[in-house]
Amino acid sequence: MKIEETALPGVLILTPRRFGDARGWFSESWNRRALQDAGLHLPDFVQDNHSFSAAAGTLRGLHYQAPPHAQGKLVRCGRGALYDVAVDARRGSAHYGRWVGVELSFENGRQLWVPPGFLHGFVTRVPDTEIIYKCTDFYAPQADGAVRWDSLGIDWGVRDPVLSEKDAQAPGFDAFDSPFEYEG
Repeated sequence: MKIEETALPGVLILTPRRFGDARGWFSESWNRRALQDAGLHLPDFVQDNHSFSAAAGTLRGLHYQAPPHAQGKLVRCGRGALYDVAVDARRGSAHYGRWVGVELSFENGRQLWVPPGFLHGFVTRVPDTEIIYKCTDFYAPQADGAVRWDSLGIDWGVRDPVLSEKDAQAPGFDAFDSPFEYEG
């Protein structure tokens, strides 16, 4: 597994090796022992999610779950292509409000580790895109929240994305009262 740091400490790109032949390829998308051997100790995962977006330009985010149900996510693309974004939402962090975006696709096999305390969102680049992600806490509707997708200057690569009602009406980052504290 190739492990790359991003501009935000703690947010990582994990690229599993693919072993291929004339039939296709095989990859271990998650192997705790291999990651621990590489010095990476991620929390336990308790839930896997699978999301499908029919249209290119579908934007989901920026989402979070507040403590005590904060979620870390290990995100990958099962089909198609997407632009995945993490935003540091931990009050007191030197990187508060900064974001990083990574292209994830079926072809490149990359995954993004988004730790608890970060907002998460993505926009699909092509039709019929699937995103698969592991979570460190169960979905808790009472802790669910969102920040407006266009309030941080993120270049999503779309002008008029397909949005849910929740995402279209989310408050901007300047009005966001973050429930996350930096523990550095």
